[in-house]
Amino acid sequence: MDEDGLPIVGSGVDLTKVPAIQQRRIVAFLNQFIVHTVRFLNRFSTVCEEKLATVSLRIQQIETTLSILEAKLSQQAPVASQEEAKEAAPVENLLTVAKDPRYARYLKMVQVGVPVMAIKNKMMMEGLDPSLLDTPDAAVPDVDRRGTEQQVDDDGSGSESSFSD
Repeated sequence: MDEDGLPIVGSGVDLTKVPAIQQRRIVAFLNQFIVHTVRFLNRFSTVCEEKLATVSLRIQQIETTLSILEAKLSQQAPVASQEEAKEAAPVENLLTVAKDPRYARYLKMVQVGVPVMAIKNKMMMEGLDPSLLDTPDAAVPDVDRRGTEQQVDDDGSGSESSFSD
C-alpha cells in the first residue's frame, strides 16, 4: 500500500488474486454517459440552429429595410430638386449655387458625407469658389454655365450667351 492507503499495482502484483472488473456495471455507466452526452449535444445543436435562424431572419429584415431606405433616398433627391426648381422659378430667374450643375454635384457630396475639406480642395482644383459651398441659396457669380464671364454690351447691359441646356 502507498501512503494514501491504495494498493500499489506494479509488476510484482499477482493478477490472479486481483478481483475481476464488473463488466456489466462499467457498460451501464458508459451507456449512461453516452446517452447523456448525446442528449446534451442534440439540445445544444437545436438551440444553436434556432439562434442562427433568428439571426438570419433579422439580417434579412435589415437588408430589406436598407433596400427600402436606399430606394426612398434615390427617389427623394430628384423630387427635392424638382420642387426647388418649381418654387424658385416663379420668384426669379436667378441661378443659385444649388441649381448650378457645377456646384450641385459638390452639394450632393456633402449630403452623402464626403469630408467638406476634400470637397473644397476638389472645387479649387476645378477653378470653382469653395466658399459658395456654405451658401447653397446664394446667387452664382456672373459666370455663365460654360465658366466664361458675361459679356457687357456697349450700352452697359449684360447679355448671357445663347447657350442652353
